[in-house]
Amino acid sequence: MRTHTLRRTVAIVAVSGLTLVAAACGDDESSSTTEAPGTSGAAPDSTAAASGSITVYSGRSEELVMPLLEQFTAATGIEVEFRGGDSGELAAQLLTEGDASPADVFFSQDAGALGAVENAGLFTALPSELLEIVPAAYESDAGMWVGTSGRVRVLVVNPELVPDAPTTIDELLDPQWKGKIGFAPTNASWQAFVTGLRVLRGDDGAREWLEGFAANEPVAYEKNGAVRDAVNAGEVALGLVNHYYLYELIAAEGQDAVVAVNQFMAAGDPGGLVNVAGVGVLASSDNQAAALALVEFLLSEEGQTYFANNTYEYPLREGVSPQADLPALADLAPPALDLTELDSLAETQEMLAEVGLLTL
Repeated sequence: MRTHTLRRTVAIVAVSGLTLVAAACGDDESSSTTEAPGTSGAAPDSTAAASGSITVYSGRSEELVMPLLEQFTAATGIEVEFRGGDSGELAAQLLTEGDASPADVFFSQDAGALGAVENAGLFTALPSELLEIVPAAYESDAGMWVGTSGRVRVLVVNPELVPDAPTTIDELLDPQWKGKIGFAPTNASWQAFVTGLRVLRGDDGAREWLEGFAANEPVAYEKNGAVRDAVNAGEVALGLVNHYYLYELIAAEGQDAVVAVNQFMAAGDPGGLVNVAGVGVLASSDNQAAALALVEFLLSEEGQTYFANNTYEYPLREGVSPQADLPALADLAPPALDLTELDSLAETQEMLAEVGLLTL
Protein backbone atom coordinates (compact mmCIF):
# COMPACT_ATOMS: atom_id res chain seq x y z
CA MET A 1 0.00 0.00 0.00
CA ARG A 2 1.26 3.45 -0.88
CA THR A 3 0.57 6.44 1.34
CA HIS A 4 0.10 10.11 0.57
CA THR A 5 0.84 12.69 3.31
CA LEU A 6 0.79 9.86 5.88
CA ARG A 7 3.78 9.50 8.16
CA ARG A 8 3.25 7.16 11.06
CA THR A 9 1.63 3.86 11.90
CA VAL A 10 -1.48 3.99 14.01
CA ALA A 11 -1.22 2.31 17.36
CA ILE A 12 -4.27 0.31 18.34
CA VAL A 13 -5.31 1.72 21.69
CA ALA A 14 -7.58 -0.84 23.30
CA VAL A 15 -9.97 0.58 25.87
CA SER A 16 -10.80 -2.09 28.40
CA GLY A 17 -14.39 -3.28 28.11
CA LEU A 18 -15.15 -1.18 25.02
CA THR A 19 -16.26 -2.40 21.65
CA LEU A 20 -14.45 0.36 19.82
CA VAL A 21 -11.07 2.04 19.72
CA ALA A 22 -10.88 5.73 20.44
CA ALA A 23 -7.90 6.40 18.20
CA ALA A 24 -8.77 6.65 14.51
CA CYS A 25 -12.52 6.94 14.93
CA GLY A 26 -12.82 10.45 13.54
CA ASP A 27 -14.46 11.39 10.29
CA ASP A 28 -13.57 14.47 8.30
CA GLU A 29 -17.01 15.94 7.95
CA SER A 30 -18.59 18.52 5.77
CA SER A 31 -17.58 22.02 6.75
CA SER A 32 -20.36 23.62 4.74
CA THR A 33 -22.22 26.13 6.85
CA THR A 34 -24.35 28.00 4.38
CA GLU A 35 -27.22 29.94 5.80
CA ALA A 36 -29.34 27.83 8.09
CA PRO A 37 -32.95 27.38 7.06
CA GLY A 38 -35.39 29.80 8.55
CA THR A 39 -37.47 28.91 11.56
CA SER A 40 -41.06 29.76 12.12
CA GLY A 41 -40.30 30.43 15.78
CA ALA A 42 -42.63 27.63 16.89
CA ALA A 43 -41.08 25.18 19.31
CA PRO A 44 -41.48 21.42 18.77
CA ASP A 45 -44.47 19.94 20.56
CA SER A 46 -42.50 18.21 23.32
CA THR A 47 -40.76 21.44 24.41
CA ALA A 48 -43.76 22.84 26.23
CA ALA A 49 -42.36 21.63 29.56
CA ALA A 50 -38.71 21.77 28.48
CA SER A 51 -36.34 24.52 29.57
CA GLY A 52 -32.90 25.10 30.99
CA SER A 53 -29.79 23.77 29.30
CA ILE A 54 -28.32 20.52 28.02
CA THR A 55 -24.82 19.23 27.35
CA VAL A 56 -24.32 17.61 23.96
CA TYR A 57 -21.39 15.30 23.29
CA SER A 58 -21.05 15.69 19.55
CA GLY A 59 -19.05 13.60 17.12
CA ARG A 60 -20.26 16.00 14.46
CA SER A 61 -18.03 19.03 14.06
CA GLU A 62 -18.97 22.30 15.71
CA GLU A 63 -18.62 24.16 12.41
CA LEU A 64 -21.03 21.72 10.81
CA VAL A 65 -23.86 21.56 13.34
CA MET A 66 -23.60 24.68 15.50
CA PRO A 67 -25.84 26.73 13.18
CA LEU A 68 -28.53 24.09 13.63
CA LEU A 69 -28.07 23.96 17.41
CA GLU A 70 -28.31 27.74 17.54
CA GLN A 71 -31.55 27.50 15.60
CA PHE A 72 -32.80 25.01 18.20
CA THR A 73 -31.96 27.42 21.02
CA ALA A 74 -33.70 30.27 19.22
CA ALA A 75 -36.83 28.14 18.77
CA THR A 76 -36.99 26.64 22.27
CA GLY A 77 -34.96 28.82 24.63
CA ILE A 78 -32.96 25.73 25.65
CA GLU A 79 -29.24 26.48 25.84
CA VAL A 80 -26.75 23.93 24.48
CA GLU A 81 -23.28 23.31 25.85
CA PHE A 82 -21.34 21.77 22.98
CA ARG A 83 -18.53 19.30 23.66
CA GLY A 84 -17.04 18.05 20.42
CA GLY A 85 -14.68 15.24 19.50
CA ASP A 86 -14.41 12.06 17.50
CA SER A 87 -17.50 9.91 17.88
CA GLY A 88 -15.51 6.88 19.01
CA GLU A 89 -13.54 8.87 21.56
CA LEU A 90 -16.72 10.39 22.96
CA ALA A 91 -18.36 6.98 23.18
CA ALA A 92 -15.34 5.72 25.10
CA GLN A 93 -15.58 8.74 27.39
CA LEU A 94 -19.26 8.05 28.04
CA LEU A 95 -18.50 4.45 28.94
CA THR A 96 -15.81 5.64 31.33
CA GLU A 97 -18.02 8.30 32.93
CA GLY A 98 -21.05 6.02 33.22
CA ASP A 99 -23.91 7.44 35.28
CA ALA A 100 -21.68 10.34 36.36
CA SER A 101 -21.46 11.76 32.83
CA PRO A 102 -22.50 15.40 32.44
CA ALA A 103 -23.82 14.59 28.96
CA ASP A 104 -27.52 14.73 28.22
CA VAL A 105 -27.29 13.86 24.52
CA PHE A 106 -24.82 11.92 22.37
CA PHE A 107 -24.88 13.16 18.77
CA SER A 108 -22.74 10.70 16.84
CA GLN A 109 -21.68 10.76 13.22
CA ASP A 110 -21.59 6.96 13.13
CA ALA A 111 -24.01 4.18 14.08
CA GLY A 112 -21.22 2.02 15.50
CA ALA A 113 -20.43 4.51 18.27
CA LEU A 114 -24.13 4.75 19.13
CA GLY A 115 -24.29 0.96 19.31
CA ALA A 116 -21.39 0.84 21.74
CA VAL A 117 -23.10 3.27 24.11
CA GLU A 118 -26.38 1.39 23.76
CA ASN A 119 -24.67 -1.92 24.55
CA ALA A 120 -23.32 -0.39 27.75
CA GLY A 121 -26.89 0.40 28.85
CA LEU A 122 -26.35 4.15 28.98
CA PHE A 123 -29.23 5.34 26.77
CA THR A 124 -32.86 5.74 27.73
CA ALA A 125 -35.54 4.51 25.34
CA LEU A 126 -36.88 7.16 22.97
CA PRO A 127 -40.63 7.83 22.67
CA SER A 128 -42.35 5.90 19.92
CA GLU A 129 -43.64 9.10 18.29
CA LEU A 130 -40.04 10.13 17.62
CA LEU A 131 -38.96 6.72 16.39
CA GLU A 132 -41.88 6.60 13.97
CA ILE A 133 -40.50 9.62 12.10
CA VAL A 134 -37.56 7.60 10.76
CA PRO A 135 -37.64 4.27 8.88
CA ALA A 136 -36.90 1.39 11.22
CA ALA A 137 -33.73 0.48 9.32
CA TYR A 138 -32.11 3.70 10.53
CA GLU A 139 -32.63 3.42 14.26
CA SER A 140 -31.83 1.14 17.16
CA ASP A 141 -33.84 -2.07 17.24
CA ALA A 142 -34.50 -1.39 20.91
CA GLY A 143 -35.41 2.26 20.32
CA MET A 144 -32.37 3.62 22.14
CA TRP A 145 -31.10 5.91 19.37
CA VAL A 146 -32.42 7.29 16.11
CA GLY A 147 -30.75 8.28 12.88
CA THR A 148 -30.80 11.96 11.98
CA SER A 149 -29.28 11.86 8.47
CA GLY A 150 -27.95 9.26 6.06
CA ARG A 151 -24.84 8.89 3.95
CA VAL A 152 -24.07 6.38 1.23
CA ARG A 153 -20.72 4.81 0.44
CA VAL A 154 -19.80 5.36 -3.20
CA LEU A 155 -16.89 5.37 -5.57
CA VAL A 156 -15.87 8.86 -6.58
CA VAL A 157 -14.56 8.46 -10.11
CA ASN A 158 -12.59 10.52 -12.63
CA PRO A 159 -14.46 9.68 -15.86
CA GLU A 160 -11.52 10.86 -17.95
CA LEU A 161 -9.51 8.00 -16.46
CA VAL A 162 -12.33 5.50 -15.84
CA PRO A 163 -14.84 5.36 -18.69
CA ASP A 164 -16.48 2.21 -17.28
CA ALA A 165 -16.49 2.44 -13.49
CA PRO A 166 -16.67 -0.62 -11.21
CA THR A 167 -19.95 -1.20 -9.41
CA THR A 168 -18.80 -3.81 -6.86
CA ILE A 169 -15.99 -3.91 -4.35
CA ASP A 170 -14.75 -7.19 -5.81
CA GLU A 171 -14.06 -5.46 -9.13
CA LEU A 172 -11.63 -3.22 -7.26
CA LEU A 173 -9.35 -6.23 -6.79
CA ASP A 174 -8.68 -6.39 -10.54
CA PRO A 175 -4.97 -5.70 -11.24
CA GLN A 176 -5.94 -2.88 -13.61
CA TRP A 177 -6.64 -0.74 -10.52
CA LYS A 178 -3.26 -1.32 -8.89
CA GLY A 179 -2.07 1.97 -7.42
CA LYS A 180 -5.12 3.81 -8.75
CA ILE A 181 -7.56 3.67 -5.81
CA GLY A 182 -7.65 6.26 -3.03
CA PHE A 183 -9.00 5.63 0.46
CA ALA A 184 -8.80 7.13 3.96
CA PRO A 185 -7.68 4.33 6.30
CA THR A 186 -8.38 6.09 9.60
CA ASN A 187 -11.73 7.48 8.52
CA ALA A 188 -14.73 6.29 10.52
CA SER A 189 -16.87 5.68 7.45
CA TRP A 190 -14.20 3.49 5.82
CA GLN A 191 -13.88 1.51 9.04
CA ALA A 192 -17.68 1.21 9.32
CA PHE A 193 -17.68 -0.21 5.78
CA VAL A 194 -15.06 -2.78 6.80
CA THR A 195 -17.09 -3.63 9.91
CA GLY A 196 -20.12 -4.12 7.70
CA LEU A 197 -18.05 -6.32 5.40
CA ARG A 198 -17.11 -8.47 8.40
CA VAL A 199 -20.78 -8.81 9.32
CA LEU A 200 -21.85 -9.64 5.77
CA ARG A 201 -19.04 -12.01 4.76
CA GLY A 202 -17.65 -13.13 8.10
CA ASP A 203 -14.15 -12.37 9.32
CA ASP A 204 -12.52 -14.83 6.92
CA GLY A 205 -14.30 -13.38 3.91
CA ALA A 206 -13.56 -9.82 4.96
CA ARG A 207 -9.89 -10.60 5.52
CA GLU A 208 -9.67 -12.21 2.07
CA TRP A 209 -11.06 -9.07 0.44
CA LEU A 210 -8.83 -6.76 2.47
CA GLU A 211 -5.73 -8.75 1.59
CA GLY A 212 -6.65 -8.53 -2.09
CA PHE A 213 -7.29 -4.81 -1.74
CA ALA A 214 -3.94 -4.29 -0.01
CA ALA A 215 -2.18 -6.23 -2.78
CA ASN A 216 -3.54 -3.69 -5.26
CA GLU A 217 -1.56 -0.96 -3.46
CA PRO A 218 -4.36 1.55 -2.74
CA VAL A 219 -3.19 5.09 -2.06
CA ALA A 220 -3.90 6.23 1.49
CA TYR A 221 -4.98 9.77 2.32
CA GLU A 222 -5.68 11.39 5.64
CA LYS A 223 -9.28 12.38 4.86
CA ASN A 224 -12.12 11.65 2.48
CA GLY A 225 -11.92 15.18 1.16
CA ALA A 226 -8.31 14.57 0.12
CA VAL A 227 -9.36 11.36 -1.66
CA ARG A 228 -12.02 13.27 -3.56
CA ASP A 229 -9.59 16.03 -4.53
CA ALA A 230 -7.02 13.50 -5.72
CA VAL A 231 -9.61 11.83 -7.93
CA ASN A 232 -10.82 15.15 -9.31
CA ALA A 233 -7.23 16.15 -10.11
CA GLY A 234 -6.44 12.81 -11.76
CA GLU A 235 -3.89 11.82 -9.13
CA VAL A 236 -5.80 8.57 -8.68
CA ALA A 237 -8.57 7.19 -10.87
CA LEU A 238 -11.17 6.48 -8.22
CA GLY A 239 -11.69 6.54 -4.47
CA LEU A 240 -13.85 5.11 -1.70
CA VAL A 241 -15.77 7.90 0.07
CA ASN A 242 -19.24 9.01 1.17
CA HIS A 243 -21.55 10.51 -1.42
CA TYR A 244 -21.69 14.05 -0.03
CA TYR A 245 -18.01 14.92 -0.48
CA LEU A 246 -18.58 15.47 -4.18
CA TYR A 247 -21.41 17.91 -3.46
CA GLU A 248 -19.21 19.87 -1.08
CA LEU A 249 -16.68 20.36 -3.87
CA ILE A 250 -19.35 21.37 -6.37
CA ALA A 251 -20.74 23.91 -3.88
CA ALA A 252 -17.27 25.33 -3.27
CA GLU A 253 -15.87 25.33 -6.80
CA GLY A 254 -18.89 25.25 -9.11
CA GLN A 255 -20.06 22.37 -11.28
CA ASP A 256 -17.90 23.39 -14.25
CA ALA A 257 -14.72 23.06 -12.16
CA VAL A 258 -15.50 19.52 -11.02
CA VAL A 259 -14.56 16.55 -13.19
CA ALA A 260 -15.29 13.78 -10.69
CA VAL A 261 -18.61 11.96 -10.46
CA ASN A 262 -20.17 9.57 -7.97
CA GLN A 263 -20.65 5.92 -8.87
CA PHE A 264 -23.28 4.23 -6.71
CA MET A 265 -22.67 0.54 -6.12
CA ALA A 266 -24.68 -2.41 -7.40
CA ALA A 267 -27.67 -3.61 -5.42
CA GLY A 268 -26.65 -5.40 -2.26
CA ASP A 269 -22.93 -4.76 -2.66
CA PRO A 270 -21.11 -4.17 0.66
CA GLY A 271 -19.54 -1.05 -0.84
CA GLY A 272 -22.97 0.63 -0.96
CA LEU A 273 -23.47 0.73 2.81
CA VAL A 274 -25.98 3.32 4.01
CA ASN A 275 -24.85 4.58 7.41
CA VAL A 276 -26.34 7.27 9.61
CA ALA A 277 -25.46 10.02 11.96
CA GLY A 278 -27.74 9.72 14.94
CA VAL A 279 -28.63 10.76 18.44
CA GLY A 280 -29.45 9.19 21.80
CA VAL A 281 -30.45 10.55 25.20
CA LEU A 282 -28.40 9.49 28.22
CA ALA A 283 -30.33 7.70 30.94
CA SER A 284 -28.33 9.69 33.50
CA SER A 285 -29.47 13.05 32.07
CA ASP A 286 -31.10 15.33 34.63
CA ASN A 287 -32.95 17.24 31.90
CA GLN A 288 -34.43 14.58 29.67
CA ALA A 289 -37.33 16.78 28.57
CA ALA A 290 -34.91 19.26 27.00
CA ALA A 291 -32.78 16.45 25.58
CA LEU A 292 -35.83 14.91 23.91
CA ALA A 293 -36.76 18.33 22.56
CA LEU A 294 -33.42 18.41 20.75
CA VAL A 295 -34.01 14.96 19.28
CA GLU A 296 -37.41 16.11 18.05
CA PHE A 297 -35.90 19.25 16.55
CA LEU A 298 -33.23 17.30 14.66
CA LEU A 299 -36.01 15.17 13.16
CA SER A 300 -38.27 18.13 12.37
CA GLU A 301 -38.71 19.51 8.87
CA GLU A 302 -36.36 22.36 9.78
CA GLY A 303 -33.66 20.04 11.02
CA GLN A 304 -33.99 17.60 8.16
CA THR A 305 -33.93 20.41 5.59
CA TYR A 306 -30.69 21.62 7.14
CA PHE A 307 -29.06 18.23 6.59
CA ALA A 308 -30.33 18.10 3.02
CA ASN A 309 -29.24 21.61 2.06
CA ASN A 310 -26.19 22.26 4.22
CA THR A 311 -24.45 18.93 4.63
CA TYR A 312 -25.74 17.28 1.42
CA GLU A 313 -26.77 14.18 3.37
CA TYR A 314 -29.98 12.21 3.06
CA PRO A 315 -32.79 13.47 5.27
CA LEU A 316 -34.55 10.57 6.97
CA ARG A 317 -37.93 12.21 7.52
CA GLU A 318 -40.54 11.45 4.87
CA GLY A 319 -41.43 14.48 2.81
CA VAL A 320 -38.04 16.19 3.01
CA SER A 321 -36.11 15.77 -0.22
CA PRO A 322 -32.35 15.36 -0.65
CA GLN A 323 -30.31 17.21 -3.27
CA ALA A 324 -32.15 17.13 -6.56
CA ASP A 325 -29.77 14.85 -8.46
CA LEU A 326 -29.36 12.27 -5.69
CA PRO A 327 -31.21 8.98 -6.12
CA ALA A 328 -33.97 8.67 -3.55
CA LEU A 329 -32.94 6.80 -0.43
CA ALA A 330 -35.89 4.43 -0.93
CA ASP A 331 -34.60 3.60 -4.42
CA LEU A 332 -31.18 2.51 -3.21
CA ALA A 333 -30.54 -1.17 -2.60
CA PRO A 334 -27.89 -1.22 0.13
CA PRO A 335 -26.62 -4.47 1.64
CA ALA A 336 -29.01 -6.08 4.10
CA LEU A 337 -27.29 -5.05 7.30
CA ASP A 338 -28.52 -4.10 10.76
CA LEU A 339 -26.70 -0.87 11.64
CA THR A 340 -26.64 -1.90 15.30
CA GLU A 341 -24.07 -4.53 14.26
CA LEU A 342 -21.48 -1.89 13.35
CA ASP A 343 -20.22 -1.61 16.93
CA SER A 344 -17.24 -4.01 16.76
CA LEU A 345 -14.74 -1.36 15.70
CA ALA A 346 -11.86 -2.64 17.80
CA GLU A 347 -11.92 -5.96 15.95
CA THR A 348 -12.10 -4.12 12.63
CA GLN A 349 -9.08 -1.98 13.43
CA GLU A 350 -7.14 -5.03 14.56
CA MET A 351 -7.86 -6.75 11.26
CA LEU A 352 -6.92 -3.65 9.26
CA ALA A 353 -3.63 -3.41 11.10
CA GLU A 354 -2.88 -7.08 10.48
CA VAL A 355 -3.35 -6.72 6.72
CA GLY A 356 -1.37 -3.48 6.58
CA LEU A 357 -4.27 -1.15 5.85
CA LEU A 358 -4.29 0.94 9.03
CA THR A 359 -1.60 3.56 8.57
CA LEU A 360 -1.43 7.23 9.41
